Amino acid sequence: MIRSAVASDAVAIGKLWEKLVAFHREIDADMPRSTLQGASLYARSLSDRLNDSHTRVLVAEEDGRIVGYVLGVMVDLMPEMFEQEAGGFLADIFVEEAYRGQGVGRALVEGLIDWFREKGLKHYEWHVAATNGSAIAFWEQLGGRPWQIRMRADIGDSDS
Repeated sequence: MIRSAVASDAVAIGKLWEKLVAFHREIDADMPRSTLQGASLYARSLSDRLNDSHTRVLVAEEDGRIVGYVLGVMVDLMPEMFEQEAGGFLADIFVEEAYRGQGVGRALVEGLIDWFREKGLKHYEWHVAATNGSAIAFWEQLGGRPWQIRMRADIGDSDS
């Protein structure tokens, strides 16, 4: 069942976020690592945003247990410099491994898209790790296409 998150879900979502971070580190060691308090800080931040009209958090619940979540926000460009075309940003999504491939992720995204649509948005964006082939395939199935490429370079010592 997909539903809106409530404050009592925050700790469970924080634990899923920690798994998301660990998963990203497994596929790419350059991905940021969680601090020791990362999950609880994420949970607190999430709790603070649940009543924000520009934020939506949905959870996938199975037998009373949260097995996935998605976090989306409305964003716009700097109004003084750009013509406005507000869009959505899917900040985080995670589904427990045992529930992947069963439509849970798709249902979470579709629920978020419905909210974006209700807000009058015409598009949404997200980041995906370049080395995460299964996620790229998932997003392509949902109509995703490469739009911009985020790049990274290491900075060597000044003695080099």
